[in-house]
Amino acid sequence: MKTLQQLIDNVDQNPGSILVVRQQTEQRLPSHQHDKAQLLLVFGGIAYLQTEENDFYIPSNHYIWIPNNYPHNLMFNAQDLFIINIYFPKENGDSFYNEMGIYPVSKLLYEMLSFSETWHGDYYEGSWEYEFLRTLRNVLSKENLKKFSIQLPTTNDQRLNAVVDRLRSQLNENLTLEATASQWGMSVRSLTRLFQAKLHITFIQYVKMLRIIRAMELIKGTSLNMTEIAYEIGYSSISAFSNNFHQLTNMRPTEFKSMAGV
Repeated sequence: MKTLQQLIDNVDQNPGSILVVRQQTEQRLPSHQHDKAQLLLVFGGIAYLQTEENDFYIPSNHYIWIPNNYPHNLMFNAQDLFIINIYFPKENGDSFYNEMGIYPVSKLLYEMLSFSETWHGDYYEGSWEYEFLRTLRNVLSKENLKKFSIQLPTTNDQRLNAVVDRLRSQLNENLTLEATASQWGMSVRSLTRLFQAKLHITFIQYVKMLRIIRAMELIKGTSLNMTEIAYEIGYSSISAFSNNFHQLTNMRPTEFKSMAGV
């Protein structure tokens, strides 16, 4: 694909530079990789990043660190979503930079991004902008922030994907392992084994993450209040919804709403 090759060429054409891109250039492209590591910052909505193993959900005011030569593709559809990409040459050092991870944008990082908000293009070693951006990169591993933990494992198993697609459409119902197994003509033991073998996660954990992801979409994209959202995704208790949301995102639904700018 011509557009894809242009992106990769643009990122890697100057191997020693730090590249700042403020355009939404990676959406709906096939899986690809580049020699530089990528810092992708999301503001105003939710972005979806796919790898061979997982679907990652990146909410507003969060960033994802993508190591160099790590296959991925980014998807989003929010009109008001704003994304910043900063591509860094590979450096040896802290193991933080060898792993994919999603983290909140701290006040310090936000101030550094605000200071450099007009920067765009390649910056080279020897310039003060390069040293500033390199410092920004080095800050990431020093903040010791807790990872945002919502990532859905994926599979090529057609039967399990059909089950998962049906679950997505039934989130407001009382979803149980027993009822789902019966619906698909399987024993509880068979469905349990299928989730563990193909997705390496339990049925209950998967449904919980589906519900919280849907909650984030509803918080961002609708005018429903928190009680209405809780009922919409299958919770009869607002406290249970809030606790599960916090368990997976490290923030309360109201905090997420504030961060999303709703």
